[in-house]
Amino acid sequence: MNENGVQTASLSMNASKLPTLHLQGSTMSKLEKVIGPRIPEDAPKEERRRFMLPKIIFIAAAVILLLSVFFPYWEMTLLAPQYPKGLHITAYVNRLTGDVFEIDGLNHYIGMRPLDEAAQFEKSVSVIAIVSLSIFILLSIFVHNKWIVLLTLPAILMPLLFLADLQFWLRDFGLNLDESAPLSAAIKPFVPSVLGRGVIAQFETVASPGIGLYMSILSSILIIIGLYFHRKAYKPLVDSMADQHNAAAE
Repeated sequence: MNENGVQTASLSMNASKLPTLHLQGSTMSKLEKVIGPRIPEDAPKEERRRFMLPKIIFIAAAVILLLSVFFPYWEMTLLAPQYPKGLHITAYVNRLTGDVFEIDGLNHYIGMRPLDEAAQFEKSVSVIAIVSLSIFILLSIFVHNKWIVLLTLPAILMPLLFLADLQFWLRDFGLNLDESAPLSAAIKPFVPSVLGRGVIAQFETVASPGIGLYMSILSSILIIIGLYFHRKAYKPLVDSMADQHNAAAE
């Protein structure tokens, strides 16, 4: 083959590669739009530390939230003269422990349903839900733009959702008493307090957050702090990538 033939074959081979390279570039552009820009490979060491800070915070938040399932989220003590030490209920995300049988016995006389009937669906999915939220937090490490909020917002709201759901069930149980119960005429429907002190007939209730709920709140705070440092680190890269796309479009 002569020299002209070699050049023609070489140009033909290079031309055949152009569509593949264009496709790869297009795919990478779409990926960057979803997860944001990558950290520059030539970034100085000090600048890389700035990118690492939100990652460390998110990892800590995910671990704390995951560990919270092993600790109580809510506790209540029922005080009365006949119970000098009080009756205690401890609520984990998936079960109730403590003096549940004794309190159910007292509630029976005023027409309140057994406590284990409350939030059965929530208790059945709670552990899986918290594990999923922790995974979402870890996945947010790989997202470097505004879409990170979609992955972290559920975990941020989790403590509030837990308290709101608990208040819903306390209200539902307190307002829907069995009228045929022995002491139904003596007790009017009521709404127990989800936090703090309350009074039910001659009983006083004291409700407080558990360690698990405090851990989930700490996780939410860490996520918010992580989002602040995340924006501070990646916003310049996002703006730079947007400017490059606009310049290329022109």
